[in-house]
Amino acid sequence: MLAAEAFPRVTGVAQLILRDPELARDAVQETLIRAWRDLRSLRDPSRFDAWLHRTAVRTCLNVARRRRHRPIEVELSPLDAPGVPDHSTRIADREVVDAALRRLTPEGRAVIVLHFYLGLSLPETAAALGVPVGTAKSRLHRSLATMRVAISVDDGPGHAPLTGGHVA
Repeated sequence: MLAAEAFPRVTGVAQLILRDPELARDAVQETLIRAWRDLRSLRDPSRFDAWLHRTAVRTCLNVARRRRHRPIEVELSPLDAPGVPDHSTRIADREVVDAALRRLTPEGRAVIVLHFYLGLSLPETAAALGVPVGTAKSRLHRSLATMRVAISVDDGPGHAPLTGGHVA
């Protein structure tokens, strides 16, 4: 029951970090197997979601390290479909964000996904990644800077880069 409820979010995290649907499916499957096997190590059942996301991120990063030579493609799909007035604008925005995410390392994508896609605070993001808060902050800062450059280059003149730490 818990895994069924978390499955869509874990799948979204894996797809955004790995950027390859096949690798993401493999990572989700591996995550659920690890979660089942290691469930006894969960000390606080109320933190199941955070524990599962941390397991998913670590699994995705391990898969990415094993498959660095493989070309990466991703099809972004929103977790909750927001009300956007213009369909073509939404597609264009997703393409811009996708192009910017392509320039990031798997670790950079992981911090962006956890913080902006899952809405975790920086301390929660750091805990999910198993790194100090300062490391998570610096990864987030570098990743956002890389994305801003990518977006400003891709959009060309007349389009302002994202500011204020907002990704999309």
